[in-house]
Amino acid sequence: MRILQLYDKPEPTISFEFFPPKSAEAEATLFTETVPSLQELGPSFISVTYGAGGGTRATTLRVVDRIRKQFGIEAMAHLTCVGSTRDMLAAVLDEAHSLGIENILALRGDPPKGATTFHMTEGGFGHANELVAFVKSQGRFGVGAACYPEGHVECSDKKLDWDRAAAKVDAGAEFLISQLFYDHRDFLEMEDYLRNNRKVTVPIVPGVLPFLTAEQIKRFTALCGAKLADGLKKKLEALAHDDEAVRRLGVEVCSDICRKLLDHGVPGIHFYCLNRVPSCREIVNNLGLAST
Repeated sequence: MRILQLYDKPEPTISFEFFPPKSAEAEATLFTETVPSLQELGPSFISVTYGAGGGTRATTLRVVDRIRKQFGIEAMAHLTCVGSTRDMLAAVLDEAHSLGIENILALRGDPPKGATTFHMTEGGFGHANELVAFVKSQGRFGVGAACYPEGHVECSDKKLDWDRAAAKVDAGAEFLISQLFYDHRDFLEMEDYLRNNRKVTVPIVPGVLPFLTAEQIKRFTALCGAKLADGLKKKLEALAHDDEAVRRLGVEVCSDICRKLLDHGVPGIHFYCLNRVPSCREIVNNLGLAST
């Protein structure tokens, strides 16, 4: 099923994002514990990330295929420009199509490990809107793309970055999923700009990351350029010695963000679950969205 169809329903669409497991043991845990536990929450779909340069290509497609066939949950594969030529990307799409995968999240991608800037691969693409258009031209996939409430970390003008999100929609993106953020007003400002200034009509979905440790969330926000309010920083610093207390704070903060955005009328929430279940389960239950 195309993911766009999943957003065309009255109740909020809840989805989760995984990264490909790095070992056979981690993959076993994913399928025997993580996916079954999240399945109880009634997700509309699950997305699976794609390592730089296609480093997890086989695992990403295998995980997506297994989620769809073994658990009956729609799943979407990420695809990035990093380290890939047009022919390499076409081969991935051919393989995805052969497995019956119907949805692709098309991203420029972060620089590979050890690099500080993105460099376009000769014969490939330098921008996400180009990849969106390429995937869309195949005529075989529903295509999603990313947006950044506070602007992409490499772009000094957030409105210019929002214009680039609109360009992805112009290129064929059927929905947008946002980068993490911790002030719901940033998402609403971006949404207002896209709707009213750029006349974007596709679903714009907040991406929410429940944090697990103080060090982790400081690192993640620094990498992607998201801000933490001073009050939240102080709470994190006060609890930094207690990972469980930080996790519970993350549940509280993210539940509040999600509640405000759902009240506003967003079409769903996309959880960056980091292959963990407890925080997402608690947030979904807090919101009264669990299916069981």
